[in-house]
Amino acid sequence: MLRTDRKPIAINGKFLGAKATGVHRVAKALLRQVDLRRDELTELFGAEPYVIAPRNVVSLPEGIRLRLDNKSLLTGQLWEQFELPWRSRHAVLLGFCNLAPLLSAPLGGEAITMFHDAQVWTTPESYSWAFRQFYRQVQPKVGASARRILTVSHFSAQQLAQFGMAPAERIRVIHNGIDHAGAASGDGAILAKLGLEPGNYVLALSNVQVHKNIGVLLRAFEGGACAPLKLVLFGGATAADFVAAGSPVGPDVVFAGRVSDTELSALMAAALCFAMPSTTEGFGLPPLEAMSQGCPAVIAPCGALPEVCEGAALEASADDPQAWIDAFTRLRDQPDLRARMIEAGLTQAERFTWDNAGDALVQVLREVRAELA
Repeated sequence: MLRTDRKPIAINGKFLGAKATGVHRVAKALLRQVDLRRDELTELFGAEPYVIAPRNVVSLPEGIRLRLDNKSLLTGQLWEQFELPWRSRHAVLLGFCNLAPLLSAPLGGEAITMFHDAQVWTTPESYSWAFRQFYRQVQPKVGASARRILTVSHFSAQQLAQFGMAPAERIRVIHNGIDHAGAASGDGAILAKLGLEPGNYVLALSNVQVHKNIGVLLRAFEGGACAPLKLVLFGGATAADFVAAGSPVGPDVVFAGRVSDTELSALMAAALCFAMPSTTEGFGLPPLEAMSQGCPAVIAPCGALPEVCEGAALEASADDPQAWIDAFTRLRDQPDLRARMIEAGLTQAERFTWDNAGDALVQVLREVRAELA
């Protein structure tokens, strides 16, 4: 029998071969934290941590020193569900992207998996039928067999337990970091490209998922109600997508499309504020990222947003366009208020670092190591 003190940590690297998402950004940041703590984890588990991935992952992100095991026959979900559990059966399989193989426990492996939220249960209309059915079937089974389930906020932890996705006593919270945003030194050419003046626009995500609730912002800007302010939306959704979803798109709305990290940094630094009207969020990185750039945030008091913003953002009702108009007007017309919100936001953003997240992750791994011993 394999000695328990020789079970290394194997990080599920499937996300490295997929299109980047917010979840994948978190996974990459936590992967770096494992790499930074490689020596400590090697001593703790008696073997070096490594990344196990399908063959379409040909290399690790720049600077990562971990070993890559990408010798596989399959890729995608088939690899994760059928090949990964066999290849990681002598390891502690650490995953950051909402899923894990159902066969890990039966084959003798251990799993520690991060579930970011319970939104396939709370806002099923935000996802396709096939997507939500798959997650609803698989995640509770993963949660029942995993050694630990990680999540990104206390709000999400409560929801995961409420919907039976994992036993409450095995859920651990690891807040995201936002210090990847860096200093406010982005690519200012994006403002000229979009015809924007600093301080004369509100920035928000361009996303038609129902729980993102961008429609309330579009209604707030309808008919010139916020003029001369503009609403700038960045991301993949287009004007036609919002019209198809039943939201008005007026002349004061600017679609920036997909932007680079440096362009986003510049857009945040020059905005009057960042708006996030989501009806639920497992964490809510964008408001904190904006705060770190000296950009005040206005949020709906829903999901984990009040937890992570903790009084450092203005709040507006998720279903009241006038409340958003009033918040934007206050920030525009009251420089002292905006200055106070900038200072509070910078202080709040400093609390969320990936180093703190790495420390919390190691604490969970120490718990698991003690149990295995």
